[in-house]
Amino acid sequence: MKNKFYDYICQLQNTITQAFEAIDGKCQFKEDLWERKEGGGGRTRVIENGGVFEKGGVNVSAVHGPLAPAMQAYFKVGDVDFFACGLSLVMHPKSPMVPTVHANWRYFEMYDKAGTLVDSWFGGGLDLTPYYLFESDVTHFHEVCKTACDSHGPGLYQNYKKQCDDYFYNHHRNEARGVGGLFFDYLKITPEKNMKDWFNFVTEVADNFLTAYMPIVEQRKDLPYTENQRQWQEIRRGRYVEFNLVHDKGTLFGLKTNGRIESILMSLPPHVQWQYDHQPESDSAEAELLKVLKSPKNWCKQIY
Repeated sequence: MKNKFYDYICQLQNTITQAFEAIDGKCQFKEDLWERKEGGGGRTRVIENGGVFEKGGVNVSAVHGPLAPAMQAYFKVGDVDFFACGLSLVMHPKSPMVPTVHANWRYFEMYDKAGTLVDSWFGGGLDLTPYYLFESDVTHFHEVCKTACDSHGPGLYQNYKKQCDDYFYNHHRNEARGVGGLFFDYLKITPEKNMKDWFNFVTEVADNFLTAYMPIVEQRKDLPYTENQRQWQEIRRGRYVEFNLVHDKGTLFGLKTNGRIESILMSLPPHVQWQYDHQPESDSAEAELLKVLKSPKNWCKQIY
């Protein structure tokens, strides 16, 4: 399974970066191959100062070796070895009219010291972080997510949509990072599903990423915007940074397993502001966004 999934994400990286280069029209991704001394490595691809994307990365990694003591405590296991592979991406558009997008799909295995597989699971998802709220865009994003989930069982979209709303939440701000999407973790063998079933589910969600996001980019990338709107984008990016550095489990895992720091912090936007106690004007488009972030809502027209 680990080889099958790793081959899949390597090809997916090619597909996604080619699509982003085509819509950007100005820049191409720079590729950086790296190795982890404890075992494994990755292929980082970053785009900067493009026509559409100010900064973005689409990274693939596969790492292995002894599980660090801090992560042993986190997973509540003893002295085990691990293998982890995944694709992680974040794209920060230049225009505040285009939302930031994040996605991650990963596979994890644990082994005892005899090399016997003792646990394995899939995780991942995708989520949208707009700076200005176009409800039709958010509905489209969620409808694609729901369609990808529905053929794999009832209730998956509702469950993983709620997990996304709960996870990507800045508790110290009492607001969501964005308008959600899907988030799932610890997808293991159950009486209803084996690992092949979960592989099929995760890859279908990942295969629909471009369908969910690219029409939004195409529709919004050429809209005019003001300097004040750009300033609002940078303030909201600050909230994005806060989540990634304070709450995100993927960042924690990377830092505590001696991960490659450039790849871990690739998700951070290049231009950010933290204004003291910034409050948008009441009844403004900025205030409207905050209302939604304070109270996550259902975006699909038909939930059941």
